[in-house]
Amino acid sequence: MYNAQAKKTKVLIVDDDVNICKLVSLYLAKDEILSDSCHDGETALQKLADGSYDVVLLDIMMPGMDGLATLTELRKFSDVPVIVLSARGEPMDKISGLDKGADDYLAKPFEPQELIARIKAVLRRLKPSGSEPKKRIELFNLVIDLSDYTVQLDGLRVDMPPKEIELLYMLASKPTHVFTRENLLDGIWGVGYVGDPRTVDVHIKRVREKLGDNKHWKLTTVWGVGYKIDVF
Repeated sequence: MYNAQAKKTKVLIVDDDVNICKLVSLYLAKDEILSDSCHDGETALQKLADGSYDVVLLDIMMPGMDGLATLTELRKFSDVPVIVLSARGEPMDKISGLDKGADDYLAKPFEPQELIARIKAVLRRLKPSGSEPKKRIELFNLVIDLSDYTVQLDGLRVDMPPKEIELLYMLASKPTHVFTRENLLDGIWGVGYVGDPRTVDVHIKRVREKLGDNKHWKLTTVWGVGYKIDVF
């Protein structure tokens, strides 16, 4: 599994366009971010199997195994954060990428500064300062721990990518409190997030699918407003 405590930041660029890989690698190098690249989904999965990368930049339109298929296979064994880079910028394309397990979606062409900013935002979430207190919430049979980004249900670990864990933590931090989509976007994706606000809905859906029904608490939709965790 992905190790959020890795000492060095390393990004895997997956794109069949060799020139884009070289260009993105130069952007990252200027910010002292290490990078590696490959040009097809099968090779990407092989490289990612050992958990040595901190972030994946994944193109969607690749020959053979495309980006969405690659992402589906990746999520079977790794929760490494994935930022999709794609020429497809329509809302449904973004939702499809997020629904498959992507953590962010950036349409081509993109500004180098925005790409770097999104990578750094992911890294900040995964590598909290050592001076921060341990962040752990226990809600009946649910335990969410941001110190090591783990979720346990009935004593068993539930694999979730970082954004899903942070979303669940934020909701569980104030049971019965209604968080608007804007609250959740600002708290997890950051103030000024310019992506699709339905990102929250997609992540909520994935969290519900992983946690299932529970007799002690329930992740509830407040129609027209947002979401909350009810307790019984």
